[in-house]
Amino acid sequence: MSKIILITGATGFVGKQVVNHLLEMGYRCRLVIRRGHTFEAHYLQMLEAVIETEDVFNEHESFWEKALTGVDILIHIAWYAEPGKYLTSAKNTDCLIGSIQLFNFAAKFGVQKIVGIGTCFEYDFQYQNLTTLTPLKPATAYARNKVALFYALQTIAETSGIDYNWCRLFYLYGEGEDKRKLIASIREKLAKNEEVELTSGLQTRDYIDIKEAGKIIAEVAVHHQLSGAFNVCSGIPITVKELAIKVAMEYGKEHLLKFGTRQENLTDPPYLVGVRSELVKQ
Repeated sequence: MSKIILITGATGFVGKQVVNHLLEMGYRCRLVIRRGHTFEAHYLQMLEAVIETEDVFNEHESFWEKALTGVDILIHIAWYAEPGKYLTSAKNTDCLIGSIQLFNFAAKFGVQKIVGIGTCFEYDFQYQNLTTLTPLKPATAYARNKVALFYALQTIAETSGIDYNWCRLFYLYGEGEDKRKLIASIREKLAKNEEVELTSGLQTRDYIDIKEAGKIIAEVAVHHQLSGAFNVCSGIPITVKELAIKVAMEYGKEHLLKFGTRQENLTDPPYLVGVRSELVKQ
């Protein structure tokens, strides 16, 4: 019988892809989802269980005892992530407190491995080609709370003797992307034959398709032998301008891109590119 994997945030942008890959790999998935959210009907019969909650970050011990009993691996993806708000929101602290509580319950109720989701924004941006050994220097509420959870997970894993991984996500795009995000917003405007106002686009970034990112997280959860942080990135630098032009070429509408018409974000790092971590399989 295959391992049981519990996933939070399974109906989100990242979570859906992680669940898809785990199911394709033959694992039994148990989902904890916010009440009112849904998962694709054709996958429901493949799931081990679906557990609803009003707030995953504010559940009591008895809820988690039932949810986590028999679970081998926990992949905790749920977090507040509303575009334009999540970087500075006080809700990040609520997510941190609830996540630490969840990790403690996971260790208490016999989970063998915990996989947490971090961000490239944890790193010190003065360094280029970011590895998991690059110093951390979070500059936003979102990143600071993610770093705090990373350290908490380390401590919980070390004191309880369980395995853990911390997957730091770089820039994601693709299926299910929020229309307020860069690539999705460009596509929406081009599809309507509207001009796209952009900054100079000289910022260099590391973009990875969400389907590949989901696959990497799934592989890390079930195959990666080494505990610690893991970069989920392409490792390929590309400027925002190059990326926008690449998208516009699909529509034959490069002329609708208007670079330099939006104000530059002075706090935006000029270069943010990761070095891919090596997956060590069992």
